[in-house]
Amino acid sequence: MAGRKRFRVVFHSQGKIYELFVKAVSSAEIFGFVALEGIVFGEKNQVVVDPSEESLKNEFRDVERCLVPLHAVIRIDEVSCEGISRIVPGGKQGAVAPFPTPIYTPPPEGK
Repeated sequence: MAGRKRFRVVFHSQGKIYELFVKAVSSAEIFGFVALEGIVFGEKNQVVVDPSEESLKNEFRDVERCLVPLHAVIRIDEVSCEGISRIVPGGKQGAVAPFPTPIYTPPPEGK
């Protein structure tokens, strides 16, 4: 396990909080996005099956690289060992939401 970098990335999407363990995190070629590569899931030989991790496995089954908007990222941690990837509810509907704003806002007409 020594020498292997792993990252825990927490971000929100569609009212849910995603916590994923990945092998690499970098800025994407597309402005304003973070690239997540090598999504890591729990051990294959576990007897207990976590339904939230199973739904994540199905959602990211064929994904090689995931691009997440920078404003959706809550936290990125470098960790020494993987944990369990999961999805948790994001709280009350509408209580926490990204504040979408354009990069440039033109001045009002007439000024």
